[in-house]
Amino acid sequence: MNLASSTNVPGKAPHGRDMVWIAGGNFMMGSDHHYPEEAPAHPVSVDGFWIDRFTVSNRDFDRFVKETGYVTLAERPADPDNYPGAQPGMLVPSSTVFRKPKGPVDMNNHYNWWTYVPGANWRHPRGPASSIAKLGDHPVVHVSLQDVEAYAHWAGLEIPTEAEWEYVGRGGLEGAEFGWGDEMTPGGVHMANTWQGDFPWRNSMEDRFEYTAPVGSYPPNGYGLYDMIGNVWEWTSDWYQDHGAIDSPCCTVANPRGGQRDGSRDPRDPAGIPRKVTKGGSHLCAPTYCRRYRPAARMAQPVDTSTSHLGFRLIFRPKTR
Repeated sequence: MNLASSTNVPGKAPHGRDMVWIAGGNFMMGSDHHYPEEAPAHPVSVDGFWIDRFTVSNRDFDRFVKETGYVTLAERPADPDNYPGAQPGMLVPSSTVFRKPKGPVDMNNHYNWWTYVPGANWRHPRGPASSIAKLGDHPVVHVSLQDVEAYAHWAGLEIPTEAEWEYVGRGGLEGAEFGWGDEMTPGGVHMANTWQGDFPWRNSMEDRFEYTAPVGSYPPNGYGLYDMIGNVWEWTSDWYQDHGAIDSPCCTVANPRGGQRDGSRDPRDPAGIPRKVTKGGSHLCAPTYCRRYRPAARMAQPVDTSTSHLGFRLIFRPKTR
């Protein structure tokens, strides 16, 4: 059953966009059984909203760029004032790219598979020699928060909060492990684009894809939404905070908006870049390394950082809210 159906749908999706109406409701946000940053599970309510059925694709983003002339953060040189002491080579237009090593590596050092690549951006997702010529229906990647906000403003939409994203990511299944139930591959069917094999050097591609997959390649969840889990992480509007910082985890919090900008900074980061919450996991999530292909999973993402496995989708909140 498509749980998004409701007799209270407020008209049609805005701007003729392919969106799904979510009636809103209550749910248990977070998890007490996985990574520490997901705990404690706590009751939350969200009001109704429209949400993109698919993540924003390269084709969608290309239209935005052609109409506005927008240049993404990864296509611009970095401001040295924001990165005191940085080597000049780190300030050229660049983005972060996953590069598969040739064999097993130290799993405690993510630089063994993440590389800062000059010339990598949304047009060149794996580096300057790559292209999106045949990837129009793949999710756009290498988009920073600033880029997503610019696209959202152009589209007349908004970035979902973490609570809104998690509510729909669960597909109406209260307490389920995944967005489709409690089995990762029910009946042997892959429900999302994740990593199979030995991360980060051998991907057996049992789900057919080594990198991103075209949007809508896997079954939709109970709300009729595609790729809420896997493929690419998705930006939310919430400043990152530990769930443990919630004042009243015993009481239902209505439409939470996350933490504070300054409190989101990683004290280990010398640049002190604020961080937002991202959700959903990606094609790089593996059971041997990153079990974040679950609705409750979350990751803190510096707002200035774009990567080859991070994209977005948007929402529309009716004015009556």
